[in-house]
Amino acid sequence: METGIATTPFGRRPMSLAILAAQKESREIPEGRVVEKWQVYRNLCEGKNIVGIGDRALAVLNALLSFYPDSELSEENGLIVFPSNAQLSLRAHGMPDATVRRHLAALVDCGLILRRDSPNGKRYARKGRGGDIEEAFGFSLAPLLARACEFEAAAERVRADNRALRLIRERITLHRRDIHKLIEAAVEEDVPGDWGGLWRRFRAIVEGIPRRACIAELEPIVVGLAALHEDVDKLLEIHMNSTNPSANDSQSERQQSDSNTNSIFEFEPALEKSGATVEPRTRKAEKPNGYPLGLVLKACPEIAVYAVDGIGNWRDLMITAAQVRGYLGVSPSAYEDACHVMGQEIAAIVVACILQRAEHINSAGGYLRVLTEKARAGEFSVGPMLMAALRAQSQPNEARAG
Repeated sequence: METGIATTPFGRRPMSLAILAAQKESREIPEGRVVEKWQVYRNLCEGKNIVGIGDRALAVLNALLSFYPDSELSEENGLIVFPSNAQLSLRAHGMPDATVRRHLAALVDCGLILRRDSPNGKRYARKGRGGDIEEAFGFSLAPLLARACEFEAAAERVRADNRALRLIRERITLHRRDIHKLIEAAVEEDVPGDWGGLWRRFRAIVEGIPRRACIAELEPIVVGLAALHEDVDKLLEIHMNSTNPSANDSQSERQQSDSNTNSIFEFEPALEKSGATVEPRTRKAEKPNGYPLGLVLKACPEIAVYAVDGIGNWRDLMITAAQVRGYLGVSPSAYEDACHVMGQEIAAIVVACILQRAEHINSAGGYLRVLTEKARAGEFSVGPMLMAALRAQSQPNEARAG
């Protein structure tokens, strides 16, 4: 059992007021306090930067705690452990003896353990007639019990800081993604504005983000990105408000053009079975927003058979197309290239059309690669392909009606 009298270290180790204060604090443990030793250790590992202790010293503390027989630290069970340096070295994964001594000193300096040295400096315990330990000399774990609440608060502070850092990084990621794609869309749609200047401003902010940064360093970056995001949104909103009526007219005209059933759908002659001709060339590949999902499913109903839970949105279509790609014998690289060049939605429509006409195509993978190269050159339009598939679906019905 520990006494209430101050003890001094053995040999040439100096005594200090800090050691005296740590001894005093360890004697002021509230009566009946009990803490789980490994929970205290985990809190220390999380709050090590606040406490001011290193990883290697914590490894030695872990070894010391392993010599404490109970899972809970309490004064009733005693708080002294007395392993030799050789035993500590073994449980610290073979740490050299000199390193063990250095980190034991660091634990003492941080006030995490106390030395209770015997008259000759050896570590041992003296037992009474009943076999109970009457007095022990070694290292006292009392500071861990006394400061358990402090370590828990340090760990919680670190966890809160990590949560805040994660949230601020998420905000930066969202701003970066939104700004990047909005500027790209504005440039592609020829929206008036100084998009080059906004892009340079965006890149200047992004390139200034440190690889390892604290919250204080990231806060001004979030502010800058948020202001830039707002400027981009305002320009796009002004454009949309000014062009909304004409946009509706152009969209209506585009839908009428796409619904022209006289358009001719033609496959590559080298890749489709006999009776096919070459696909007409267009200047630019379209985006899927001109083709409602319902129209795609009406033209290519076969792909819905492969959907696990049906196809209710574009995401479902893209997921199903990625699965169907394997059934058609299209390699992952061919499909990935098509998605990169055409966009995921257009690539999914093309796969649906290929599936619908699979019996007429010798090599689905080769055909998709040809279409991808045409799209890369700006010479592929999915509209005729989709409309021909739709016409093919309506022809059997017309034959039956006749």
